[in-house]
Amino acid sequence: MGIVKAVIFDMDGLLLDTEKLLVRFWVQAANEAGFPMTHENALSIRSLHRMFAIPYLQGLFGEDFDYVKIRSRRMELMNEYLSNHPLELKDGARELLEYLNEKSIPAAVATATDYERTENYLKRVGLFEKFDKIVCATMVEQGKPKPDIYIYAAGQLGLSPGECVALEDSPNGVKSASAAGCKTIMVPDLSQPDGELLKLIYAKSDSLREVINVIETIEG
Repeated sequence: MGIVKAVIFDMDGLLLDTEKLLVRFWVQAANEAGFPMTHENALSIRSLHRMFAIPYLQGLFGEDFDYVKIRSRRMELMNEYLSNHPLELKDGARELLEYLNEKSIPAAVATATDYERTENYLKRVGLFEKFDKIVCATMVEQGKPKPDIYIYAAGQLGLSPGECVALEDSPNGVKSASAAGCKTIMVPDLSQPDGELLKLIYAKSDSLREVINVIETIEG
């Protein structure tokens, strides 16, 4: 059916079980500042670049919503938590990366998280050296859900997006990868794909371990 020349991974909620923490601490930080953010509000901004998140959140809570200050508090809460708790890998992460290595298929990360934290997180779980390229939203003009980060990540691998499989857990990530032209596999974390997302994805897998089967189907 085709050849997979590279696999591009999202990080939070896909490789690492951190999305639940980001949602939790967004809510806590916003509530501390006096804004009634809910779990559902925080879910909607997963992987959403700040240029889109700021007007979205101010549309919900008013122009007094200080994104930079509240995000800074969210990061502080996250750092406090992770200083006392291990980072958890998502099911099948190591197995999938080992499979790709055995098949000599390059792997990259395309994440909304900044490079310093991405490097720190991946080194903490022993995965940093498993990736050929690390691409962060700060490296492109527009972050997710725009396609820039996947177009750039594919280019860094010397490929077109259409030659790459993208792995995403969130709606904004799926929209980004799909718009870039990647063959997108959704591995749901905190929410399942709706009808709109199902039209955008090549397949849905319940775990990264299951992605191996999908890749083998593509390789056919």
